[in-house]
Amino acid sequence: MRTTDTPGGIRSGANVRLMTRAVTPGSYDPVTNGHLDIIGRAAQLFDEVVVAVLNNKTKRTLFSTEERIEMLREVTAQWPNVRVDSWHGLLVDYCRENDIKAIVKGLRAVSDYDYELKMAQMNHQLTGVDTLFMPTTPAYSFVASSLVKEVATYGGDVSSLLPKSIEQRLQQRLDENR
Repeated sequence: MRTTDTPGGIRSGANVRLMTRAVTPGSYDPVTNGHLDIIGRAAQLFDEVVVAVLNNKTKRTLFSTEERIEMLREVTAQWPNVRVDSWHGLLVDYCRENDIKAIVKGLRAVSDYDYELKMAQMNHQLTGVDTLFMPTTPAYSFVASSLVKEVATYGGDVSSLLPKSIEQRLQQRLDENR
């Protein structure tokens, strides 16, 4: 079979099969159905998807990094090609250390794109890692962890926005903090 050069300088051919690995980074405090929408769709496109939990000591979170990892492992168990990890520092350094060539980011609105485009361009400039933007399913276009936590704090019903086990853990944590 003949191998050809593509405009991006990548050699392609019928006998070549590269393992595709992507990362979906975030704080996941807590993981929402919107997050799972993106993770699940990415799992259909890549051989391996790493859900990387932000470990930022300066950011106040409701759940610890370990708790967020545990919750994510539970709700992503349906996808055998998804693994959960954490990182501290530049995401592109994590990608380099783990041979990850793509970052998958869910976009809810144009405002997400404005911010994420700059980040994607910086990441590519630093290491050549590409970012793929995936529009969120419309049913989750307004869902953000911070908004879910706020609504739940005031007794609002967030059951359609979170997996059941995560909703229970969120309610339990909010009750502990009252």
